Amino acid sequence: MGGRDTDMVLLDENGIRCDGRKVDEPRRIMIKAGVLKNANGSAYIEFGDNKILAGVYGPRDVHPKHMSNADTGILRCRYHMVPFSVAERKNPAPSRREIEISKVIREALEPAVMLEKFPRTAVDVYMEILQADGGTRCAALDAAAVALADAGIPMRDMVSACAAGKVADTIILDVNNEEDQAGQADMPIAYMPNLNQITLLQLDGVMSLEEYNKCIEVGIQGCKTVYALQKKALAEKYFPEEQT
Repeated sequence: MGGRDTDMVLLDENGIRCDGRKVDEPRRIMIKAGVLKNANGSAYIEFGDNKILAGVYGPRDVHPKHMSNADTGILRCRYHMVPFSVAERKNPAPSRREIEISKVIREALEPAVMLEKFPRTAVDVYMEILQADGGTRCAALDAAAVALADAGIPMRDMVSACAAGKVADTIILDVNNEEDQAGQADMPIAYMPNLNQITLLQLDGVMSLEEYNKCIEVGIQGCKTVYALQKKALAEKYFPEEQT
């Protein structure tokens, strides 16, 4: 998050945000499954102005062998922002933030993936941020979950992610880049809709207990919206004749 100064321009007197959305309205979301020929599973997502590709490889042998687990498979995730994804060219080497987000996404996906079915193997998830506009970790997580399903990796449930936050003392859904920089709080949430379980909950900022509870509630509603689009993306690939 950037500065914490409440900027009323982020939310006008009619409850309209700086990009024209209502407080409970997500940005435009488009998800497409199976976009990469050479990956076992893949997905592309546009979440607002975020543009992200995810590719899944595996289950495959672990090298070096001593890194494998005899009882279960391992999930490896790499979140990476390409140099042209932001206004000022980003160093292509992985930053501390990218390493942290890679770990966060792995931990959010692990409860859903049935890794015990693939002992001594690894499932690799690569997420390339082609264009960034706030909320990339949630959008990358959404694409990664669809790519895992596209790869045929057994999952207990889909993982759907969306951020909520606080701007001008108001709880909002799906924080964009301007709101992320100048807002008061940001809460990325990942959720398994059928199991009703949260797999990721982070908070950057300050909220009252009442705001905190409302923010979780709003974020979960956003996750459910994303879930419907994730299912639609997979259905469009595997059951196109039913999508007329």
